[in-house]
Amino acid sequence: MTGHSDSFIPRAAGAPSELDFSNASQDDFESLARDRVPVRSMRADDLDAIAAIDRRLTGRDRRDYLAAKLDEALHHSDVRVSLVAELDGLIVGFVMARVDLGAYGEVAPAGVIDTVGVDPGFAGKGVGRALLSQLAANLGGLRVERLRSVIRWNDTAMIGFLAAMGFAPAPRLALARRL
Repeated sequence: MTGHSDSFIPRAAGAPSELDFSNASQDDFESLARDRVPVRSMRADDLDAIAAIDRRLTGRDRRDYLAAKLDEALHHSDVRVSLVAELDGLIVGFVMARVDLGAYGEVAPAGVIDTVGVDPGFAGKGVGRALLSQLAANLGGLRVERLRSVIRWNDTAMIGFLAAMGFAPAPRLALARRL
């Protein structure tokens, strides 16, 4: 074996492979972030806290948009993967995500991050890392192998954060046209 650990459990011939999530040798930092910041599934009564965090981040009231995304996540999705992070009994971050069973000619399921936010008062405390780490673990348990998102090309803070979390430019280019 070379210097890295294999992430698969040995299996009997013909048996499906299983991912070994107990092997933290390659994700020590992420495991610690999840341990320090409790993360749980999003609930309907989280809307006020999520909207308040989003308002502090964007300077706009996007409650209607967030309510629609929350309703979609809770009632119109077969798989619930949206999460909130809590510290000292307060919601300090959230990630709204979904599982896309195929898009643009791809047939493999992918996790899609719609919206992510961390209360500015808790920036730099591992909240974002804990949210994305738990999201990745949950999606991995569902055998989803890819996580993607779309961000503004000039949002350097988000680009830096996502790059630190292992994201890289996708092989597809999103195009838009004003009508």
